[in-house]
Amino acid sequence: GKRNQAQSRANNTTETPDNNMVYGLIRSVQAAVKYRGGWKGLMEHMYTNGDYPFKFGTYMGCDAGGNRYYENRVDYPFGQHRWVEPGDIHNYDSASIPPEWHGWMTSMNDAPPAAEEDYIGERKQHIIPLESRSDAKIDHNVGHQEEVFNFHHLHNLSTVRSRGYGIGNPVVGLPPGAKDSYYTQPGSPYNDASIRPRINIGDLDEGKGGGRAYKSEKWAERLRTPDEKAAIENAKLENVKATIAVEKANAARRKMAMGSRGAGTVAGP
Repeated sequence: GKRNQAQSRANNTTETPDNNMVYGLIRSVQAAVKYRGGWKGLMEHMYTNGDYPFKFGTYMGCDAGGNRYYENRVDYPFGQHRWVEPGDIHNYDSASIPPEWHGWMTSMNDAPPAAEEDYIGERKQHIIPLESRSDAKIDHNVGHQEEVFNFHHLHNLSTVRSRGYGIGNPVVGLPPGAKDSYYTQPGSPYNDASIRPRINIGDLDEGKGGGRAYKSEKWAERLRTPDEKAAIENAKLENVKATIAVEKANAARRKMAMGSRGAGTVAGP
């Protein structure tokens, strides 16, 4: 009897796959709450990306934009073992990842930028010294690097442009009237070095003190009012009529001159 009771209790306490899944989920949520510093941190990362709250890894460093980088080679397959958690969760852009961290994220190198100096120092030990004398201040192949500053930590400045003339771009924080920051090729009409100064050839309101300056006749045509355009057309028509009248008078005089000289039959009416 006791043996049957023990077997019955063992059967009742056996965990089913569903129970294991629910228990694992509860434990993952508990660990995520602890890992994120509370429910607020957990909800914040669930808002940014559903993959973050239950993803755990080793903190590898951060960049100037506040983006935090993690790695876990044990629990996640290659390609998912490195990830970034954005510093600005409401205005995140993939261009916010600097090149040095992008190389680490895509596994082009295993040394994160935070350990770059140590890595270079270790690799320098394997450089074969040359017999010739060198005056170079840099003793490795990386060379001198200038510190780079980017607008709002965006490394792809093609997005830093106004959404309309002079209105700025609130998405990337570009204020109204500010100059666009994206790169333009030399010769582009948007390149400052290629913009020629405007030279006006006249003003439609010159007699009134100015106000409608134009740089070409086509430009002046766009500035004229309908009444001004109609007046110009009427003036052209009157000019054509006057020209026709002059030509008719000249033709009549030529006919009379030819008749007075006895030219004989004259063609025409």
